Amino acid sequence: MAEADLDAVIRQTAKAQTKAVMAAARKRQAVWAARAAKAKDKDSKARFRFLAKSTMLNATATAKRLQNSAENAADAYARAMKRAMEEPPPAKKPAKAKEEN
Repeated sequence: MAEADLDAVIRQTAKAQTKAVMAAARKRQAVWAARAAKAKDKDSKARFRFLAKSTMLNATATAKRLQNSAENAADAYARAMKRAMEEPPPAKKPAKAKEEN
């Protein structure tokens, strides 16, 4: 079924994007953690740790939103295709005859 294939493609694409977002967030978190380790004073160390933690929290929330949006889009597409398959095809209009003099 064509609609099942496109539905699956939507879900797979979102899964790949979610993985990419989380991988980038892990890299950014590692950068902040490294800066926290190199920090000289207590305040900057705490700030960098907070940034590392916030990065992962925000990335997780973003990934969840992305996944939910894709699930909604895939479900909506599947419902629309199901409705389209259940509807009768449009009736053909009779061809108009040209009037010749």
